[in-house]
Amino acid sequence: VSGGAYNSTDGCKPYPFKPCEYPFNDCHVEISPKCTHHCHDGADRHYSKDKLFGRAAYSVPRDERVIRYEIMTNGPVEAGFDVYEDVLLYKSGVYRHVHGEKIGKHAVRIIGWGREGGLPYWLIANSYGDDWGDQGYFKFVRGSNHLGIESKIITGLPLI
Repeated sequence: VSGGAYNSTDGCKPYPFKPCEYPFNDCHVEISPKCTHHCHDGADRHYSKDKLFGRAAYSVPRDERVIRYEIMTNGPVEAGFDVYEDVLLYKSGVYRHVHGEKIGKHAVRIIGWGREGGLPYWLIANSYGDDWGDQGYFKFVRGSNHLGIESKIITGLPLI
């Protein structure tokens, strides 16, 4: 169903978790809420009429030209990559891992691409909040499958 950001009244069901914003001092693990089949109190819609369905979900081949074509044709895609400590320090420029320990994996939304100083990059919307990176966005080196980002692309199409 539709919904807005945490604590909003937009849509049927707003996002249920408090943002975990950089520098992650107030981060905690939350338990997923029980699934209910109704919109929040005061919503201007009914749950059964607000449900959205997907037509298809699929992986995109590990080829940056194919990934760019997918974004251009169908919109943003989801990507996964290995995360190292230095990504937490990102502020600007094109990110490429240079130091620090591996701290896990992460999923992001690739929304576009470009070049900066001759270096190709993916433009990425991150989930770390507006205080991280370039107001929640960052540029990630493109075309070399850095940290596995181009080998883990998935997306979907809505049912129209």
